[in-house]
Amino acid sequence: MTSFRIDGGTLIDRHDVRRFTFNGEVLSGFGGDTVASSLLANGKQLVGRSFKYHRPRGILTAGAAEPNALLTIGRDGRRDPNTRATMAELFDGLEARSQNCWPNVNFDIGAANGLLGPLLGAGFYYKTFMWPAAFWEKVYEPLIRKAAGLGRASYDPDPGYYEKCWAHCDLLVIGAGPAGLAAALTAGRAGARVIIADEGAQLGGGLIAEGSSIGSKPADAVLGDLVGELHALPNVEIKKRTTVFAAYDDQVFGAVERVQKHLPEHEINPHRAMERLWRIVARQVVLATGAEERPIVFGGNDRPGVMMAGAMRTYLNAYGVAPGKRVALFANNSQAYQTALDLEARGIEVAAIIDPRTCPNIDYDGKARLIAGAMVRDTSGRRAIKSITVRHDDGSDEVIAVDALGVSGGYSPIVHLACHRGGKPVWSDAHVGFMPPENTDGMTSCGAVAGKTGIAACFADGGTAAVKALAELGVMSEAASLPGVEQAEEKADPIQPIWRVASSKGKAFVDYQNDVAASDIMLAMREGYDHVELAKRYTTNGMATDQGKTSNVNAIGILAENKGVSPGEIGTTTFRPFYTPVSFGALVGASKGMDFQPVRKSPLHGWAARNGAKFVETGPWYRSSWFPKDGETFWRDSVDREVNTVRTKVGICDVSTLGKIEIFGADAAEYLNRVYCNAFLKLPVGKARYGIMLREDGFVYDDGTTSCLGENHYFMTTTTALAAGVLTHLEFCAQVLWPELDVRMASATDQWAQMAIAGPKSRDVLSKIIDDDISNEAFPFLAAREVSMFGGRLKGRLFRISFSGELAYEIAVPAGYGESVADAIMAVGEEFGIAPYGTEALGVMRIEKGHVTHAEINGTVTPADLGMGKMVSVNKDDFIGRVMNLREGLVDPSRPSLVGIMPKSPSDKFATGSHILNPGDDVSLANDQGYVTSMCHSPTLGHAIGLALVKNGPSRVGEEVVIWNGLAGTTVTGILCNPAFVDPENEKLHA
Repeated sequence: MTSFRIDGGTLIDRHDVRRFTFNGEVLSGFGGDTVASSLLANGKQLVGRSFKYHRPRGILTAGAAEPNALLTIGRDGRRDPNTRATMAELFDGLEARSQNCWPNVNFDIGAANGLLGPLLGAGFYYKTFMWPAAFWEKVYEPLIRKAAGLGRASYDPDPGYYEKCWAHCDLLVIGAGPAGLAAALTAGRAGARVIIADEGAQLGGGLIAEGSSIGSKPADAVLGDLVGELHALPNVEIKKRTTVFAAYDDQVFGAVERVQKHLPEHEINPHRAMERLWRIVARQVVLATGAEERPIVFGGNDRPGVMMAGAMRTYLNAYGVAPGKRVALFANNSQAYQTALDLEARGIEVAAIIDPRTCPNIDYDGKARLIAGAMVRDTSGRRAIKSITVRHDDGSDEVIAVDALGVSGGYSPIVHLACHRGGKPVWSDAHVGFMPPENTDGMTSCGAVAGKTGIAACFADGGTAAVKALAELGVMSEAASLPGVEQAEEKADPIQPIWRVASSKGKAFVDYQNDVAASDIMLAMREGYDHVELAKRYTTNGMATDQGKTSNVNAIGILAENKGVSPGEIGTTTFRPFYTPVSFGALVGASKGMDFQPVRKSPLHGWAARNGAKFVETGPWYRSSWFPKDGETFWRDSVDREVNTVRTKVGICDVSTLGKIEIFGADAAEYLNRVYCNAFLKLPVGKARYGIMLREDGFVYDDGTTSCLGENHYFMTTTTALAAGVLTHLEFCAQVLWPELDVRMASATDQWAQMAIAGPKSRDVLSKIIDDDISNEAFPFLAAREVSMFGGRLKGRLFRISFSGELAYEIAVPAGYGESVADAIMAVGEEFGIAPYGTEALGVMRIEKGHVTHAEINGTVTPADLGMGKMVSVNKDDFIGRVMNLREGLVDPSRPSLVGIMPKSPSDKFATGSHILNPGDDVSLANDQGYVTSMCHSPTLGHAIGLALVKNGPSRVGEEVVIWNGLAGTTVTGILCNPAFVDPENEKLHA
């Protein structure tokens, strides 16, 4: 028994003692406890410090809305910052630490900020950090960054496993309080597929905190019967510890399930998810999310020991924890009186009930002194509450000694999910709260979120809501009834809206987490930020982890009160996911480390591995980068050898990762003519053509070759990086821009293994395996057609295209034959000195030849910038990008254009990204002439070469420039030259 632990507690197991540490101190609790309930049981009222002023803060709520008790739980990679103590389940060995305090929570140096309170009001950062301007980077920003944030994330990798899943159901019930249980039972008994999700470790909601009987049975026994029947229904799926955090279009809901977060480390199964992200698709939804009890804004309302009245009742009845030894209640509604009765029944003194209503309509026969027409205006105590100051209706003050104060300013329906799809909540004067939107297609609200009060009334409303939802699906059902309760009656409970106590002496907080006081709201109004959205951003009210669950309605009420309008006229801020914080682990799922994204392996991956390839990640692909041989200790040794082999003999390279798209249809030629800027309408069968695609703004999008393999049949290749993007673009063009064209397409990237055979001996090698005549006359440059291979045993596609500048071919075979064909080519090519080469050598040869890739096609270049302006057709009626490509700025001859660049001294080197300057010019943007897009060491020429985009580049060939590398702090004298360093006359291509 700890200092505040009393008898009872329906959720705890007193035979299961669990030890844990809080700020290094060893404490104990029971199985079923939360960290918050066990801290309160041990008399720990001070648990943290506030964000801005570092004020002492205690536990305010018993659920997901907790703004104060944010702790760091765990250590190393399992450390979870900003964990709500009210939601964290206690396990043996748990380590919890307070946040935002130094050196400790009892003595925090940051509390000195409280002395600066008058200077740190709303918007102080906008006003303070504007001058002097030079201070921003040197003083202000470093200090702000150091002070920002609450808990600190771990730098250690999280060892936990996370996953994502889909689920489908007829009816999704969100919330497992009385209304949600009734809805799930009603639908389950009718045979519908039901998912009921609740963020708590136990189903029950308000039933868990109920201390009185329901009918003839204790509340916990009734709850046990209801949950037992749900578990017995095979068509009902129960998801505890599952928070539905977002509602998306098409009845898709996001939910996160805490699978193993409540377990000690030694019990965690490494092969089971820590958390599971659910995407739930529901035909109908019953929203039974309940209502959040509101605080009242008065002086010192943030002092440890001040707690929501409903939370007191939960800790008392569910966990057997006394909130204090002498308690007072401050409430404007009659529901709080039940808390007083429950406290008194457990032997706890209730010193007073302060009710601002002059004639409260109550049925209370307890011992507490009732002070009607009065308000609490202040509290006292250093790290915990010691007394309250009550302002009576005659203006006199009374100080009452207490060690806990329960507060209730009414209830705010939890309408977030009902508003995530754009709906706006509706203000209700009768309920003094914002109700769910009236038109929520496929979603029915019930219970407390719909304004119902009392266990029986909420249960009855849940059953009715399920009957209505099932009727939309054509399922007849009968509403479940609460055992032992014949009729659900609601008692009238008139609430007097109290947003703030005007006579407060101390700071009166609206948003506990962000230290937003009532005075900040008032200041925002005086300075013109009285719109609810502006006030939120100017004061930071309703931000951070709790998203204003306990503060937003009070802030709206204060704005309305001071403007003399209804809260409905003020309205709410926009509701967006997430309802509560969701860990990055859950959002990422299994996509981390080597599983960050799916690994795609070429059909020739095994062949490349057997030949010693070093692989590099290229987007999702693993591509062979180079093939080292014995004695080659540096990667460039291998690359230089591979390049020289291709230039003098023959090489084989895996190009299977290029995007491949099959295009069919009577209008396929016309379609290609519109998506490419150059002509394709008259491309003959058996020929390939290089093509350039433009975006609508006239800039180059992608390049590649398209071959005509037969009448109305074309085969397009794209760059590896944009394969998926180009296909999406083509589908959009076909379906949206020109739906009248007869054209169809399909991705064939994975269906073909494709190899480049390049070098002066490439024809000799291929002639050994290809049955057809592939002489220069029979198969000239840019020829493309199906060929017979290996004496007719295999059909393949042969393309005479070259990325290296050498006599070259690309051979495509069905993916399953890729490795055996590559092995055969290596075997027949041995007498010609064949060697595999990778993407590094391929890159070197393409720079030597002046071929562009997306290093040059960077989204800001036109065909003319790349020296391909003549490819843009002037005879076509239209193509994508035609008009915008003619904009004045895009035809300016001074635009950066493609040019080759090399160092004046062969021993000098330079780097990609280096800027080009005129000799003698200072380093500045005004003098910038362009930059190096690609560079390499050319083994063919024996020195560094590169491609660059330079102002008036082609007209400046032969000019000396300065190559400036700001990162390395180096300058090199360079010479602009023709980008085709090797075979500029293209004699090898046509050999």
